[in-house]
Amino acid sequence: MSVLSEFREFIARGNVIDLAVGVIIGASFGAITTSLVEQVIMPPIGLLTGGVDFARLQWVLKPDDPATELNELVAIQYGAFINTVIQFLIVAWVVFLLVKVVNSLRRAQAAAPEPAAPPAPTPTEAVLMEIRDLLKSQGGGSKG
Repeated sequence: MSVLSEFREFIARGNVIDLAVGVIIGASFGAITTSLVEQVIMPPIGLLTGGVDFARLQWVLKPDDPATELNELVAIQYGAFINTVIQFLIVAWVVFLLVKVVNSLRRAQAAAPEPAAPPAPTPTEAVLMEIRDLLKSQGGGSKG
């Protein structure tokens, strides 16, 4: 079997396609989450904290030297870290809700009652079925 045909077989498997779809949707969801945090959630939080832009919060360890053209700023950008933590919490919450919904659907499906078996025939019905079967085996019974 050639490498190309093995690769084709590998790609054609359902779980590989599902993984690819998951990665693509995950990347798109990451962009949506970034936008939600940076453009929807953080501005009101910044307003509540007196107009602070969290993305720009940093501890400067070594400031820029205006005498040189090189950007020599060394800073710990904890505001960007705060934004990333908020994004993670949002994604984790959404994933939790999705898993919760899927688990509840699975539990509901597992708890669904199986279709009830037809009730057992009564003794009278059982005797009548035996008589019917005997008549069939004798060729339809006597005509009289």
